[in-house]
Amino acid sequence: MRFGLTILPEHTWTAAEPRWREAEQLGFDHAWTFDHVTWGGLPDSPWFAAVPTLAAAAAVTERIGLGTFVSSPNNHHPVQLMREVLTLHDISAGRFLLGLGTGGDLDARIMGEDLPLRDRVARFHEFTRLLDRLLSEDHVTEEGRFYAARDVRTLPGPVRAADGRNQVPLVVAANGPKSIGLAVERGDGWMTYGGAADTDDDWWALIGRLSRRVDNALAEAGRDSSTLARYLNLDSAPTFSLTSAAVFEEAVGRAAELGFTDVITHWPRPDEPYRGTRDVLDEVAADVMPRLR
Repeated sequence: MRFGLTILPEHTWTAAEPRWREAEQLGFDHAWTFDHVTWGGLPDSPWFAAVPTLAAAAAVTERIGLGTFVSSPNNHHPVQLMREVLTLHDISAGRFLLGLGTGGDLDARIMGEDLPLRDRVARFHEFTRLLDRLLSEDHVTEEGRFYAARDVRTLPGPVRAADGRNQVPLVVAANGPKSIGLAVERGDGWMTYGGAADTDDDWWALIGRLSRRVDNALAEAGRDSSTLARYLNLDSAPTFSLTSAAVFEEAVGRAAELGFTDVITHWPRPDEPYRGTRDVLDEVAADVMPRLR
């Protein structure tokens, strides 16, 4: 099992910088930040952009993977995002992880979008396939329903390759059948938060169904399941994973049983969401993570 820690971009860099350093020192394999214009969980909070935050984090760390949780068509164009990805890949010396998803309702509304969900999903698929091309080829031309690219130079790419030796992994967030198919088609990893549930058992049952859906999609595509990493956001469950070390250990065990290779928790906050204490984070890093790797 590999372990990730999400650091919300709600703090000034003076306050945030020590957390990114500590995420690495605590032994986490990867660290993430939300890529939103405004996040619905903290709509009145100060909020900073993901890409410059990760560039700054790359400059103060050496080993830990750094990822967007997740980037979407709501606030990115594939051509522009390609340039940012190449830059983050360079600054981080190859540690960048590109999390991609359809995007949330609040960001869509703020950005003036009124597409129905079906069209937003279709846009996400077009977005992901074009972005993959832009990271894999040079002189890219494409005319799509939502995006156009006209002889786009992508140097210093490519950073993705047809043989699968990809320097920038695509981690595709997906719950529905079509987007899970996209994760299997294009992704180096699949990510899920599951969905809303009243109890932890209900949430884990939902996660199990999604995991089996991925198994079926892999089999239909003839793809070796070992080639797709599986990332689980533990903190969409009703109980915060860092409520205690025991809660975290149980959650990781259940994720492993369902075939997940990576789990992601959140830096504890003094208030909801993700209300918890630093003591539990330290205990998990010192005692639980080493035993479960």
